[in-house]
Order: sequence, then structure tokens, then C-alpha cells
Amino acid sequence: MNISQLKSFKRSGEKIACLTAYDASFAQTFDRCGVDVILVGDSLGNVIHGSGNTVSVSMDDMCYHTKIVAKGCEQALIISDLPYQSYEDPKQALANSNLLIDAGADMVKFEGGREHESIFKKLHESGIPLCAHLGLLPQSVSDPGGFKVQGKDEDSAKRIIEDAILVESWGADVVVLECIPANLASIVSNNLSIPTIGIGAGVDCDGQVLVSYDMLGINPNKKPKFVKNFLESSTGIGAAVESYVQSVKNKSFPSKDHTY
Repeated sequence: MNISQLKSFKRSGEKIACLTAYDASFAQTFDRCGVDVILVGDSLGNVIHGSGNTVSVSMDDMCYHTKIVAKGCEQALIISDLPYQSYEDPKQALANSNLLIDAGADMVKFEGGREHESIFKKLHESGIPLCAHLGLLPQSVSDPGGFKVQGKDEDSAKRIIEDAILVESWGADVVVLECIPANLASIVSNNLSIPTIGIGAGVDCDGQVLVSYDMLGINPNKKPKFVKNFLESSTGIGAAVESYVQSVKNKSFPSKDHTY
């Protein structure tokens, strides 16, 4: 899987199936079961570290987990998160992005839009494949109660649309849309030539991502509305992952029950 293939998926209408992974065993399983994109997410702060948020995750953590995930992948494209405070300026962002690429990432992801114009441009000019992240930005949420749907009013919806168009013009190859109304995600997706990958953003995104621990029902915390436990009705982890991939591809997930 590469960036050109992801963009061809958007043109053809084939959905992109993405899951998070944090180790070689899960990565290998997901890879063999047809997952297109594996995200080494800073969500490891929640599901691996047991923290209430992602801000505890360091560059050392991300490089370590990226390296071991890469050992389990042969087909899937690997996106790795730049963690909290690791992209404060273009120089720092470039240095840390190179660390993730050296560890095995095919693309780096960071949160935010117009406020990071200089970083987008610097990384793009330096040949770093980029995934933007708009909508709910977990690194900016200090209180778990602050995880709320974004873009519900006219002004914030307009800002998300504008930011999506801007980040594409600055070199983003993919945009993750998190926790926004489905109709807004549809507008964003239709206004971009690059793929959108949604999490809690409706079925009209060009792909879907879930935290694998949520998708397998092994996260003890209360699950968000957009999460479905695919292991519940499967015979094992591999079957659950295959069911997830198929459900994304045939557009049965997310359903209205999982949509804002």
C-alpha cells in the first residue's frame, strides 16, 4: 500500500480500512487480514500506558512502537503520530518526523490546521508524507469530559472545511476527521482530492479508523458512540478484523447508530 493507491481508492470509491496497532503481533495480524493502513497512534497513552489522555506520550515511545509495528507489516501503509509538543516549530517537527520515518513510518500525522501552516509547508518541502488531523484534537483535551463532537455550529464547521482545504494545499496527503457530524464530514470529503479517514465522522469519509482495543472490545473504559465491538460476534481476533475490514469496504460500518 502506498499514497498513490490510497488516492486511487478515493477516485474509485473503494473505502480505506485503518486500525491502530502498537506492537508487531497485532500489526502482523491486521496486515494479513487486509487492513490498508495501520496507525501507530498516540492513543497508546490511553490503552497501553493507562493514562486519561495522550499528552504523556513521548517521541521515544512513538519511535519504539513504530519500529516494532513496522516489523509486523508487509502490505499496510504505516502512519505514525507526532506526539504532544513534538512539533512546536518547523525545525523540531522535521527532526521528529525524520525519527518516525527512520523507525519505519511511511507517513506522519499531527493535529491541527491553519495554526501549523509553516510546519505543513516545511515537512512537505522536505519530502515527508503528511496526514492532517482535524475535528476533535485529543492532544488539546486535558479533561476526559472535553471529548465532544466538533463542528456542530456554523462557524466551527466552516473552520474545519477551510482548514481541510488549506492543509491539502500545503501538502497533506490524507486527512483524519474525528468526531464531527456526518454531513460535515461528507462536505469536507467532497471538497478534497485527497482521502479522508473518519473516526466518529460518518460513512461518507473515504475510509474509517478505530482504536484496535475498542474494535476488539478489550478497552475497559466506556466506549464512545462511534465504536463497534467486532469481536463480540466473531470467532477470534482474525475473524473480527476481517469483519471490520469487510464492513468498512461494503459501507455497513459505521451505521447510523455509530454516527453523529
